[in-house]
Amino acid sequence: MKSLLIGRFQPFHEGHKKLVEKLIEEGRTPIIAIRRTIKSDKNPLNVRQRRVMIREALKKHIRKFRIITIPDIEEVVYGRTPGWSIREIRLDTKAEAISGTEIRENTLVNRK
Repeated sequence: MKSLLIGRFQPFHEGHKKLVEKLIEEGRTPIIAIRRTIKSDKNPLNVRQRRVMIREALKKHIRKFRIITIPDIEEVVYGRTPGWSIREIRLDTKAEAISGTEIRENTLVNRK
């Protein structure tokens, strides 16, 4: 079974990693869909940089996930009974407290 994770992954952090690992533990194949965002302070990394970051973070799980690139979508919609479901996976408090915004801000401050 495959599970789709859609995100900017700016950056791909420990919370994202734990989410992917949870799916792998469940026997699923995570499909990590990177949104093709326009470069900005909120989106400093290009697709190639994010792919490298994801592969490095998940190197012990090689061949157990896929990475794809999608347009910068803003919503997911569906009609009745689409044949798939939406599921929220709750992680531990520490992982859920990770802020991509804080990571980006600290990284941008360190670059200056």
